[in-house]
Amino acid sequence: MMKTEKIKKDIQEIEVTESSGNVFADLGLDNPDELKLKAKIAASINAIIQQRGLKQAEASKILNISQPQISALSRGRLYRFSVEKLFYLLNALDQDIDIIIKKHSSRSKEPAGIHVMAG
Repeated sequence: MMKTEKIKKDIQEIEVTESSGNVFADLGLDNPDELKLKAKIAASINAIIQQRGLKQAEASKILNISQPQISALSRGRLYRFSVEKLFYLLNALDQDIDIIIKKHSSRSKEPAGIHVMAG
């Protein structure tokens, strides 16, 4: 058997599970909606820090948190951060936060939950 044929056969044998849309739920972690929300907010904070070209020490002064906390935030280690704290950090970066509460659409394929959109 040629090498490419073996690779194709190996690929066909891989079991694939469709994602739920939330990797944290797929991994069986506790509070997957909260973890997804925190990850999206942290990604926005990190993008703003990067867009402004801030070093970690500069960002820590603006956000009033320690440099190790900035490092944790940039690496996605969010267990020390509440959603409220992440909102505070966005505000410190001159970002408005709008929260819209509405009835879930019965036509939506996604389950009811928390959705974050960065503007």
